Amino acid sequence: MRRFFTRTGGLAAMAMLAAMMATPAQAAPAPRACTMSLSAQADSAETDSPSRAATVAPAYFQMTTIERPKPFVIQLTDAAKIEHARKILSGKETERTHIHGRIIKRTAPYNPAYSFYLDPNTIDFFQMAIEVCDATLSYTEDHLDEACGAFLPGCHFCPWTSKLIAEIPAP
Repeated sequence: MRRFFTRTGGLAAMAMLAAMMATPAQAAPAPRACTMSLSAQADSAETDSPSRAATVAPAYFQMTTIERPKPFVIQLTDAAKIEHARKILSGKETERTHIHGRIIKRTAPYNPAYSFYLDPNTIDFFQMAIEVCDATLSYTEDHLDEACGAFLPGCHFCPWTSKLIAEIPAP
């Protein structure tokens, strides 16, 4: 009986994650799947307005996870998210500091040390997230062939120990 509930709970968690990360059919802003802070949700509602979510010249940031492998580079193209990332680096933002997004299983020119990158259109920041999308950079790289199935369902990656470490110039 316990095994049934464990499997059912795992399937329910994956279904919930898939529903939260599904791309809406309309041009409505995407839901904050991993953000648990109500104040952060209120703040992000302001930055999701079409007038503030303007696409700008890409900005590049290095991040890492707890095991400290080679830095992983993310590309941000949304002005509000770039501003948020810079606030994290300056110490002004202390709550929504971890990075999440959808994995693309190929190398990006700006992130050659890894066989995957995060889709810039899906990258956001969170304070707390569900466990099913948590993994380190090295574990994800080593198990990339399993990603987007039972491991990191929906290709959603939200490392709990992710940390921005620097803004870097465009490659």
